Amino acid sequence: MAPNALVKQLPFLRRYTRALVGSQSAGDLLVQDTLRAIIDGKVAVDGQVSPRVALYKAFHEVWNRRPVAGAAASRADARLQAMDPASRVALLLTAMEGFSYAEAASILGGTISDIEGQVVAAQREIDRQIATRVLIIEDEWVIALDLKTLVAELGHEVIGVAPTHSKAVELASAGNFGLVLADIQLADGSSGIEAVTEILSSFNVPVVFITAFPDRLLTGERPEPTYLITKPFLTETVKATIAQALFFHEAKAAPEGLAARTA
Repeated sequence: MAPNALVKQLPFLRRYTRALVGSQSAGDLLVQDTLRAIIDGKVAVDGQVSPRVALYKAFHEVWNRRPVAGAAASRADARLQAMDPASRVALLLTAMEGFSYAEAASILGGTISDIEGQVVAAQREIDRQIATRVLIIEDEWVIALDLKTLVAELGHEVIGVAPTHSKAVELASAGNFGLVLADIQLADGSSGIEAVTEILSSFNVPVVFITAFPDRLLTGERPEPTYLITKPFLTETVKATIAQALFFHEAKAAPEGLAARTA
């Protein structure tokens, strides 16, 4: 298999590994470990499947060999510990990464029936999540309405929709939210990334970026988001990504005076 075919899939593998372990840095290290293992011949690249399936399959060979009690695992949220790891992986591969059940079975070395059962179990666990409040930063009102409806169906509450940087900061100032869904290009030409950066300077909440141009954020040349959804998105993708963001987010020590305002 041509190396370039695998290289083209790296941005998507980085997105997946970050969601899998809940950390940008830890996820990127896993991708590096996978590439090193391929180069060193420690894992084989399956030439009988697509380049993307082959890369993810190689990654999971590396992932399965890792020490069970790694740093990322020790930091995981208690709610994540309650979910069967196999179910979470199956959900991420099918809902967030868009693999078919057959492709996911190939990646994980299981059966289609295994994947189906694991996805059902993961969705059942997601339904048990504690509801939170969500700030949506999006200038396309049709998409904003879709997200608002989806978030409500998941049992969460939307505190508002912000089409601009200034409106996002204004809505966030009250502090009654526990998740941000953000586009990167806003109505007045302002940046959703800059809005999120300003919000996170005061509030400790997980953020899911939603964009039609994921390659602009997955370059490996600058700080990148842990959670990223590509437009047009599937309902299942948004559900899975929100679940991962809430599962992995750990409350950090907030500055005095902010703790009471942070959801």
